[in-house]
Amino acid sequence: VSINMIHIAPWAASLGLFAGAGRLLRADGLLVLYGPYMRDGAHNAPSNAAFDAALRERNPSWGVRDIADLEQVGEAAGLNLRETIEMPANNMLLVFRHR
Repeated sequence: VSINMIHIAPWAASLGLFAGAGRLLRADGLLVLYGPYMRDGAHNAPSNAAFDAALRERNPSWGVRDIADLEQVGEAAGLNLRETIEMPANNMLLVFRHR
């Protein structure tokens, strides 16, 4: 489980998280991510767009990530996105399963 990490870390940290999960999870093991995400380059709320801009202003390597990009990284690490669950405050829960 990773809560509110992906957007407040450089992209390399996300790559490392997925690579580590791919190595360490057993077959059918889960990687669960919670936080704000974009879908197809679009924010799900104006507040998330403002939050993304504030993060990138503070550190250009931070920012709200797109689910499609995370799916690609997951696939490369042997993880498939199985479920996307809408959560309160414009956040989402992403559930990846190791193959």
